Amino acid sequence: MSSTDAEARGPRLATLATARNGAATAAATPADTTNRKNMMLLIQLRWIAVIGQIVTIAVTELALGISLPLGAMAFVVAGLVALNGLSYLWVRNRPTLTNRALMLALMLDVVALTAQLYLSGGATNPFTALYLMQVTLAAVLLEVAFAWTIGAIAAAGFLLLIVFNQPLMLPPGGRLDLFTLHIIGTFVSFVLNAALLVFFLVRITRNLRTRDARLAALKQQAAEEDLIVRMGLLASGAAHELGTPLASVAVILGDWRRMPEIRRNAELMEDIDEMQAAIERCKSIVTGILKSAGEARGDAPVITPVNDFLADLVKEWREASPGATLHYENAVGTNVPIISDSTLKQVVFNLLDNAFEASPHWIQLTAREDADALLLEVRDAGPGFAPDVLDHLGTPYHSTKSRGGGLGLFLVVNVVRKLGGSVSAGNHPEGGAVVTLRLPLETLTIGTRAHVG
Repeated sequence: MSSTDAEARGPRLATLATARNGAATAAATPADTTNRKNMMLLIQLRWIAVIGQIVTIAVTELALGISLPLGAMAFVVAGLVALNGLSYLWVRNRPTLTNRALMLALMLDVVALTAQLYLSGGATNPFTALYLMQVTLAAVLLEVAFAWTIGAIAAAGFLLLIVFNQPLMLPPGGRLDLFTLHIIGTFVSFVLNAALLVFFLVRITRNLRTRDARLAALKQQAAEEDLIVRMGLLASGAAHELGTPLASVAVILGDWRRMPEIRRNAELMEDIDEMQAAIERCKSIVTGILKSAGEARGDAPVITPVNDFLADLVKEWREASPGATLHYENAVGTNVPIISDSTLKQVVFNLLDNAFEASPHWIQLTAREDADALLLEVRDAGPGFAPDVLDHLGTPYHSTKSRGGGLGLFLVVNVVRKLGGSVSAGNHPEGGAVVTLRLPLETLTIGTRAHVG
């Protein structure tokens, strides 16, 4: 394989990578995923609230002897239980969850808290401090307008409790007066608020950090895909522009071959033969770029057994690289039909070209299955990867080579990612570099049922 072929495959991969979006279904956005996790946290918090209310009501009624409207308070608790069950089923059956849904959940919690406080002393109940926990959660979880809405509802609930409430009636001859009970309740409310806020805010903050990290990763991926698009357009445009001058040079060389003074000079004829061979190679590369782009845009896929696909791939690369020594090992047990994707073929060619450049006399390609995935491992006997290259695997312009800038491996990583797979690289203990492609067979076999009887 000539170095010109290796360079040409980079732009071809760029064009092909932009044409296939993979077979995976559209995933939920990071915000949707974070909202789902936070809703589950609110459900857990509501279970704690239910248990806490039951315990508080039991202690107040049985230990302190304070009479409470048990029927009405039990109805509120039952409503929270039902709300939690419905919320859990709703979250499980919805692929996306909006910030408005979180606001509705917190609003219902504020209403339930207001109802319980109304039945147990109103604004004089020390557990009114739980309003602050609801407002704090709203400030962390919700958009600004929704957070202010929850704050306003909590404030309105507190004001209503000042005017409308059912006062607590202490039993005659009790050991504790109302003020002492208020101080004890305030302490319990403070401890409960502090514990719940620390526990849940730590988990909510972790969810938000995960969301931010995923958003950053998606932004980086979008930037990389934009680079691939621009490289593909550049390659396609260059291929069209190069066609005319290459044809002109080929015509001129043909005219030179027919000139008597040149035909009598054996050295000049040999030089012309070499130039014509180089021109034909350039024209072949340009044609390959345009053909690959055309196939990616709309040609019907070809279905072939995976072992046949790999055997043809190895044969084609060996024919194009007569000076290479490629050892091929196939340990794939299930010979399933897959889409004979030129994208995947160009990815493997790119890795083999890189390996050949680093180790002209020994390359090994190993294919095997692992947990419903196809593993393709390319190993060479060269100097291996530098630590900086491994730290920035798949990032452009991180390479120890004088040319290329690491774009080949960058394109490999992005194309494999679009196919639903992953790429790992490292240095073998016995020397040389190892690059492993992991491709889910489910992705490679999508659409085969429509073509295989």
